[in-house]
Amino acid sequence: MGLQEQKQHFSVNLLDWYMVNRRDLPWRRHNNPYFTWVSEIMLQQTRVDTVIPYFNRFIGNFPTVQALAEAPEEDVLKNWEGLGYYSRARNLQAAARQVMELHGGEMPQDKPAVFALKGVGPYTAGAILSIAFNQPQPAVDGNVMRVLSRYFLIDEDIMKGSTRVLMEELAGELIPEGRARDFNQALMELGALVCTPKAPHCLTCPVMEQCSGRIAGRELTLPVKTKAKPPRPEQRLVAIVEGRGAHRGQVLVRQRPDTGLLARMWELPHVLAAPAAASKKAAPLADEPAMALLAGSLWAEGFAARPEGLATHAEHVFSHIVWSLQVYKCTEQDQSSELPLIAAEARAAYDAQAATREGTASSSAVSPESDTMHSSEPGTPNAQNISTSLNDGEMLMSSSDVSDLALSTTTLTGKGDGLTYRWIGPEDMDKMAFPNIFLKLISSYFAGGYDQVND
Repeated sequence: MGLQEQKQHFSVNLLDWYMVNRRDLPWRRHNNPYFTWVSEIMLQQTRVDTVIPYFNRFIGNFPTVQALAEAPEEDVLKNWEGLGYYSRARNLQAAARQVMELHGGEMPQDKPAVFALKGVGPYTAGAILSIAFNQPQPAVDGNVMRVLSRYFLIDEDIMKGSTRVLMEELAGELIPEGRARDFNQALMELGALVCTPKAPHCLTCPVMEQCSGRIAGRELTLPVKTKAKPPRPEQRLVAIVEGRGAHRGQVLVRQRPDTGLLARMWELPHVLAAPAAASKKAAPLADEPAMALLAGSLWAEGFAARPEGLATHAEHVFSHIVWSLQVYKCTEQDQSSELPLIAAEARAAYDAQAATREGTASSSAVSPESDTMHSSEPGTPNAQNISTSLNDGEMLMSSSDVSDLALSTTTLTGKGDGLTYRWIGPEDMDKMAFPNIFLKLISSYFAGGYDQVND
């Protein structure tokens, strides 16, 4: 069988299989370009099962482009909370405002206009145009490149731009006339359900008979993909500061800067551990120096707090960094108190650490359109060990100008880093957006998870 016959076999059999086996997904039930767009942004590096409840909630709260464009950013981030890759939410809202301003609230149907929307890359543009408008545009992501690499026995490294161009041209040639919507979804479905990364289900594949990779015994070695640089480890010390007096029942949180990693999201105060602890294995720092450093860092920001003991260990995984977190329960103290841990050596430890923090503040951005799968399943925190995963697509992303979050708590400004701090109670958790790891840690505290600490 020649190449043209092999292509024809692929397109016909794949479509036949899809029409019988396609999944019933909420964004497929309505031919709504906005729904398609939102789903494709959510599905970037995130599994379908994870996306479904987030999609339903998001569309329920922001049913139209206009509703999304006019919503406060905090509301958008709160609806995205736990899904990860928060730059996607910011970009989606910024693009919704573009659609309102430039296209009268209607999703554009030409490729340059779609591609010009913030956060939309080649794959997402192709997916929107083909699925929403049935235009014969290729939509090539990691799943698609894996399928095509195996079926056509393509040995090119899929991490190279030239290989993506090759794949896009090939995928475009395979689209049957008038069937772009179904074909592109079928191709994605095959990669997700059958032609999986590590254990492809070749015996149930609708195109196995003409799969060159299977015939050559290469289905487990394709696609060719350059290994990414492993993320660097960082040991961080986290403070759960328990309020006293006017702040009883509250904890101290801070808001990240307007740009950079996890921009404008809320978190527990934390500091990079001493350089000696930032080894390849990110070994934990001993409790005594860790608590001294943490107390010193809080003191430098204008907060007196006594670390009481280790509450838990946690891990937060980005694509370029792994945070190993030592979480300490702390008690708010009067500013005039003589705290044993807030002494000259603690201040010296903090001052010495400042240079290290400056040197590790910047990292390069990672495209949100790579094929790395991300799973961020909300769940009950483990008081002994909490682990989450989040992409660093937020790096160097600016957030929109929106009104500040209206909370009853007092806003404070850190003396050293200039960040915004607030005391919050359980009632504030549904008003503020937290990265998943801090959401779990704070929720566990309010649930009594750290009543006992290791002194």
